[in-house]
Amino acid sequence: MAQKKQQVHPIEPTGGPAKTDVESEELRRMKCTRYIAYLAAFALFETIVIMVCVVTLMRIRSPKFRFRAVSIENLNYTSDTTSPSFNIRFNAKVAVKNTNFGHFKFKNSTITLAYRGDPVGDAKISKARARARSTKKMNVTVDVNSDHVWSHSNLVRDLNSGFLTLTSQGKLSGKVHLMKMYVE
Repeated sequence: MAQKKQQVHPIEPTGGPAKTDVESEELRRMKCTRYIAYLAAFALFETIVIMVCVVTLMRIRSPKFRFRAVSIENLNYTSDTTSPSFNIRFNAKVAVKNTNFGHFKFKNSTITLAYRGDPVGDAKISKARARARSTKKMNVTVDVNSDHVWSHSNLVRDLNSGFLTLTSQGKLSGKVHLMKMYVE
């Protein structure tokens, strides 16, 4: 039998001609650059989201406190023109409204009650904690008397009318705790 000669042909890739090392290195560098760009864009996006949350949600506001309800326990007054006086004991409900996203720990405090600008009594607020975005309600007993205002010119008229206008003023000192950090 006669021998047949076979020709050997090299196998060519189906995607076209083979890439050189330079082209391969350039492709790898482009992929790496694209990966770094995506990573930087993601980090920038996360930073923007965190900053928006900090600016809107984590803004520290001053908690508000006020009298909610007052019930008179004892009321004595004299409206004679020579020595007008009053002595009042009342129970009051005080509310501390915390609108922050962290709890508010406050110290002992005092609310001063005044008649026409002159102090007539104090309400003692004991230290406590108001939870995040809630209202802490407390009961206090207040003794109000006219020892320092009996010479006030409008006292007789106010006692005879049946209306005694008292104003209150106080300062509540404490710290707002956000994510295990605190802000005074």
